[in-house]
Amino acid sequence: MLTGEIRNRIDAIWDSFWSGGISNPLEVIEQITYLLFLRRLDELHTLEENKAARLKRPMERRIFPEGKDAKGRAYDDFRWSRFKHFAPADMFVLMSDHVFPFLRTLGGDDSTYAQHMRDARFTIPTAGLLARVVDMLDQVPMAERDTKGDLYEYMLGKIATAGQNGQFRTPRHIIRLMVELTAPRPTDSICDPASGTCGFLVAAGEHLRERHPDTLRDPLLNNHFHHAMFHGFDFDNTMLRIGSMNMMLHGVENPDIRYRDSLAQDHAADAEAYSLILANPPFAGSLDYENVAKDLLQIVKTKKTELLFLALFVRLLKPGGRAAVIVPDGVLFGSSNAHKELRRMLVEDHKLDAVISLPSGVFRPYAGVSTAILIFTKTNSGGTDSVWFYDVTADGWSLDDKRTPLLSEERLGSTPATALSDEEHDKNNLPDIVARWPQRDGAERERPRTAQSFCVPKADIAAQGYDLSLNRYKEVVHEEVEYRSPHEILADLARLEEEIQEGMQELEAMLG
Repeated sequence: MLTGEIRNRIDAIWDSFWSGGISNPLEVIEQITYLLFLRRLDELHTLEENKAARLKRPMERRIFPEGKDAKGRAYDDFRWSRFKHFAPADMFVLMSDHVFPFLRTLGGDDSTYAQHMRDARFTIPTAGLLARVVDMLDQVPMAERDTKGDLYEYMLGKIATAGQNGQFRTPRHIIRLMVELTAPRPTDSICDPASGTCGFLVAAGEHLRERHPDTLRDPLLNNHFHHAMFHGFDFDNTMLRIGSMNMMLHGVENPDIRYRDSLAQDHAADAEAYSLILANPPFAGSLDYENVAKDLLQIVKTKKTELLFLALFVRLLKPGGRAAVIVPDGVLFGSSNAHKELRRMLVEDHKLDAVISLPSGVFRPYAGVSTAILIFTKTNSGGTDSVWFYDVTADGWSLDDKRTPLLSEERLGSTPATALSDEEHDKNNLPDIVARWPQRDGAERERPRTAQSFCVPKADIAAQGYDLSLNRYKEVVHEEVEYRSPHEILADLARLEEEIQEGMQELEAMLG
């Protein structure tokens, strides 16, 4: 948990970037990412030094070489523990003329972080701002994984509040809900084909640390966790750097975060490679057929990106693999042949588990689109018996552009410490989703379609042309109205007539 003091420091640095002329929030966090990477390199180098001293033998791996660079500057000066003490002007020259050219040559380090730093650009405008940022980051206790992860998450949150780049960030409580429902396992191979800041992968890793703590104590599972479990694709190099850093600061040593245009590249090498997909891909509209991977068009012939991404998820999943993905509402009821075929495929050829309808304000302030979470299992042999529907009306935050919390922090999210009251449930439905999810093959099937959650048999869905919109199946509660008998109404009218006549007679007497 970040303290208020650390939050204030970050806010002050953020404001300094803006006043210094860097108004793009992605550029701000990118520059901070480079500095965090340098601090991490110094930590790794120090560990190697200590190991060599303890074993009384030469260092096996030097991150910062001995000697000087081509411009005559000692590589030892490039270390965080050294340059943080430099005067601002000297530090600024060191960064621009020596350290960043060095970062671009770290090809010997086969980590994804080093690969994504190869085109690093230093754009901090002044020596004073650089010194302030270095000083702030140096005072954050980065030895604690939770602290440095929270620090980076807090900065990532500023991307969303900045407006234009918010599409890169799915609300963290929605991500954690999806992770909770899919329950990642220590042996899973997890993929997000539109990874952005790697929020889904980070949340999956944190879930495993909390629910399966023995994972990191088992040598085989520990190696799988750090080197083979997490896979993320993106075609924006800035997002790859940010996402890789986010994973590193959350304690994942070498995730597979790489450049890839998920809809355009052939997926033969990755077909049926993953057991869990978590994603909220961008839905930009349409692509030309020429730009779409041919193996996706074999699944569904369309130019619609939202349908192509669903086809991609099916393609990448192993048989038995599961997915929780966010889709725009149009996927649920679109009338084109491609829409219908894709929904038919999910229901008839695989196992569609759930459709969770989200309120339209979830992605405000930068998008008001209505969306839903689809949860399905790839079987290649059907298996859909009934589909669980849940109508989310509140996620714990106001649904306007301000998105202010409606409850105290410990009552928000999908797993609060204690059960919510009925009044609190009206403001946060997420814990109820988690509680009812395991009952979807039992008690939930008995709930009426007037309830907030209910199950619909596959036959009913097929009869509706595989329409998956919740309103197609939800029944409205009509309040019962008690009607009085005609005899009682006529008696009241008679009494009213008598009262009117008596009133008229009294009025005439007064006037007469």
